[in-house]
Amino acid sequence: MDDLAPAPEAVVEPGEIHEPRVPHRLHALKDRDTFVVCDDYGDVLGAGDGLFHNDTRILSCFRLLLGNKPPSLLSAAISQDNVFFTFHGANQALPYPGGPVGPPGVLHVERKRFLWEERLYERITCTNYSRDVVILPLAMEFGADFHDMFEVRGMKRARRGFQQRPQLDGRSVRFVYEGLDKVERTSIIAFSDPPARLSAGRAEFMYALQAEGRLELYIEIGAHDGAIPSRERFRAAAARARWDMRARRRHGARIKSSGRLFNDWLEKSRADLALLTTRMETGPYPYAGIPWFSTAFGRDAIITAWQILWFDPSLAKGVLTYLAAHQAQEISTFRDSAPGKIMHETRRGEMPALGEVPFGRYYVGVDTTPLFVALAGAYAERTGDHQLIEDLWPALEGAMGWIEHFGDTNGDGLIDYARGEKSGLANQGWKDSQDSVFHKDGRFPNGPIALVEVQGYAFLAYQAMSRFAARRDDDEAARRWAGRAEHVRREVEARFWMDEHDYYGIAVDGAGELCRVKSSNPGHLLFAGLPSKGRARQVANRLMSAAFDTGWGLRTLADGEARYNPMSYHNGSVWPHDTALCALGLSRYGERDGVVSLLSGLFETASNLDMRLPELFCGFPRAPGEPPVAYPVACLPQAWAAGAVFMLLQAVLGISVDGERGEIEIWDPHLPIGIDRLWVQGLRVGEERVDLCFERLGGRVAVHCSGGGVPIRLR
Repeated sequence: MDDLAPAPEAVVEPGEIHEPRVPHRLHALKDRDTFVVCDDYGDVLGAGDGLFHNDTRILSCFRLLLGNKPPSLLSAAISQDNVFFTFHGANQALPYPGGPVGPPGVLHVERKRFLWEERLYERITCTNYSRDVVILPLAMEFGADFHDMFEVRGMKRARRGFQQRPQLDGRSVRFVYEGLDKVERTSIIAFSDPPARLSAGRAEFMYALQAEGRLELYIEIGAHDGAIPSRERFRAAAARARWDMRARRRHGARIKSSGRLFNDWLEKSRADLALLTTRMETGPYPYAGIPWFSTAFGRDAIITAWQILWFDPSLAKGVLTYLAAHQAQEISTFRDSAPGKIMHETRRGEMPALGEVPFGRYYVGVDTTPLFVALAGAYAERTGDHQLIEDLWPALEGAMGWIEHFGDTNGDGLIDYARGEKSGLANQGWKDSQDSVFHKDGRFPNGPIALVEVQGYAFLAYQAMSRFAARRDDDEAARRWAGRAEHVRREVEARFWMDEHDYYGIAVDGAGELCRVKSSNPGHLLFAGLPSKGRARQVANRLMSAAFDTGWGLRTLADGEARYNPMSYHNGSVWPHDTALCALGLSRYGERDGVVSLLSGLFETASNLDMRLPELFCGFPRAPGEPPVAYPVACLPQAWAAGAVFMLLQAVLGISVDGERGEIEIWDPHLPIGIDRLWVQGLRVGEERVDLCFERLGGRVAVHCSGGGVPIRLR
């Protein structure tokens, strides 16, 4: 049939209404290296949605039909703990075989779904609320295309592997695909009831529901065989999935406030971090985001671990250990790797395995290696755990070797990058869009390019190595690292400062020319503590101006700059993690009121988006009565977006933990707008646990401490 031929005109029975399918949200669940993305109906339609396992889509179509029509949508939601997806709906008109059309709205339809041990469990419940028998023709449509994640994202392949004819056995369908990498990938769909008719893409059931009757159909889908789906299997697996999620959310101190909605945001953010965190052999590791980045990323994991370091250092330990174990050992322009460099991304699909894309293990990020060393320094300060630093010492020395011998390509003391091959990323900082770095007139710079915020990360890395060397009684190395840190400080102040704007430029190009563009990147310099107090105040004033502050968060690029576009990925949008890093930097230099305002803006953003912050959203200025404008393909959940609230809270509370000295420091504490009390319970300091209460008393915030013998320094 011609794909462009018009569809035949539908025949509509008298009084029958065919409801249009309106645009819908996407919902995601994850377990280990398996995740599912569906629409409000619980359906998978084969766009960017599906059931994915090891970066391969093993379910590309999954639709529920009642009488060959979808049910009407009543509601759809992910549970607060991120374990269950639930759809509530009602039937449209149902055709009786050989009889009249049954009335709509007499059947309640519920789809409840979860993932456990990388297997999808679903229960479809239909309840008859009429006083008559209802004949229910129920069908499930399904398919598995075994597309690699990069195919799903739009990349075209010259060749694909071989997909076998689906195997049917009466109540299940097995799909098998043999990739060009000689790996056999499978997808099995099994039903609790044998379908009346089963084909390679459709299972049909016929039920007679008595008045006030109810039926349950159980379905399981996975890459491996299982037992016949049943109520008992569903309940047992659901209980284990919920228990496991509760255990994952118990790490670190508990934070709660006097505000109910604010608590909902905190709890949803903790649940999103728990959902994305995967247990590796090296410890817990947060995957970046769903759907496009549900894998281990270096930069994202480091920032996420840093966001919660003050109240839960266990994630940082897992991240550092994993990245050290996957450090580059060889030079490869295809993978942008060199000895000592820290991984940017890893993938398990067919295309990376074949080398069609470099992302099997990719080292492109210019900032990940200094951030790795800097996080190690922050972790040691927070915990006093120097045994981990000793265990990581070869990796830390290797990382510094990369910074000094490969990271600085022209010997000027600045960390820079240039693309190794055309298959790699043109820009290699966190703003890695092709158009994210440019000159004031909009032209793109020639490499190697030295980003301003990367110098701040290197500054932190040198300082950390200086402290580590001093503790190891290597005074010469300690002085050398400290000297390198000061050299970076001087170079940044001399080469990146723009007198005409009282602000730092975004980058220095290969010709030594400054890209005189006002971006959010210098806020990361404040996070690193590199600028002088005077210049930090000027940067703070600029960041808190209307050019950057939308009222919802900080733009990545100031309004009015060349290439500014509030709907772009990096040139004017708002990224919550970016706002949080800037906020902690502002707090470091004494700016509290602005930080409180930023926290309030992101809280109100979350309030408009089901108490969840997406990867990014559009940078339009806030308008009365209007919500923030969503970015259409942002990941949700995204790890460093979920962690942003906790870094913002640290900035507002002015709290830090010195694990080496066994004390807590609190500097000029504030509270979020509308919050009168906030509790931090079970905060670990060394071997002790303490409870803190921040309470608004008139125009100040008082701090109360109970439990343990941990001293608190107030300033």
